[in-house]
Amino acid sequence: MRLFNALALLPVLALLTAAPLCAEVTFGASGEEREPFRRQQWRVPSPEADIAAHALLFRPAGAGPFRLAVIAHASTQNVLRRAQMPQPEYRALAAFLVARGFAVLVPERLGHGATGGRYVEDQGGCDEADYARSGRATADEILRALKFLRKQDFIRKDAAIVIGHSAGGWGALALANADPNAVAAIVAFAPGRGGHANDEPNRICAPHTLLAAVAEFGKAARIPVTWLVAANDSYFAPALSQRMADAFRTTGGNALFHTLPAVGSEGHWMIETEAGVKAASSELARALNPSRPVATKKP
Repeated sequence: MRLFNALALLPVLALLTAAPLCAEVTFGASGEEREPFRRQQWRVPSPEADIAAHALLFRPAGAGPFRLAVIAHASTQNVLRRAQMPQPEYRALAAFLVARGFAVLVPERLGHGATGGRYVEDQGGCDEADYARSGRATADEILRALKFLRKQDFIRKDAAIVIGHSAGGWGALALANADPNAVAAIVAFAPGRGGHANDEPNRICAPHTLLAAVAEFGKAARIPVTWLVAANDSYFAPALSQRMADAFRTTGGNALFHTLPAVGSEGHWMIETEAGVKAASSELARALNPSRPVATKKP
């Protein structure tokens, strides 16, 4: 019976993850500006030439040019949950950033929600988890969206910020090897992969592999990172997150690590809430305005 049910789900999953049918892929604005914060649907490049990634853009009043903030969302290894994922907004965080003069892009990556397509960030099973490859795949998607927005007249060409959450934060760490003149800082909220293994709180899939991968990211890092985790995060608890940040720094990465107060019943999702943004506001504000781009090592 279980096999029958699984087979019955295959056509549904195929439809959910299929690339949108369209004669031609176009990028840019795909809807009217609306409230709040000039909220607008956009399409941005993805690693698949025939798929435009769905995205939301928020921005201040006026013509700009504005500094750009790209928010990289969380993910899951569960194919059905990914396919059913609603468009990520991070509205409280976007409001915080727009109020400080940023245009904010929230791209939806391949294999998620309305964007569809294949999931290029797959980490594999616990025994063969490839967290480094997964993080680089996420970083590539973030960078494609960022580069496209930097070509717009209302966006500054320098001093962009990348803010990543969970798997999106893991990709942001992998992106720390980018040009520090283009990306001024990275903020990672509870970055990692393999948390809640088998849906169990505080269980990590192959933590030794996770630590080795983050050390690899630190070795190539050129952009300063602000690493934040809530005290009640059960995906990547403060003790593990501290070990990861230490591994990133030991190989040359520049990271400021902070444990924030407990927020809600599960701190891993804090940055999706107004209370979470408020708790992180001081550290966020410091990260958004570095005195100048800082490289941790020469190119």
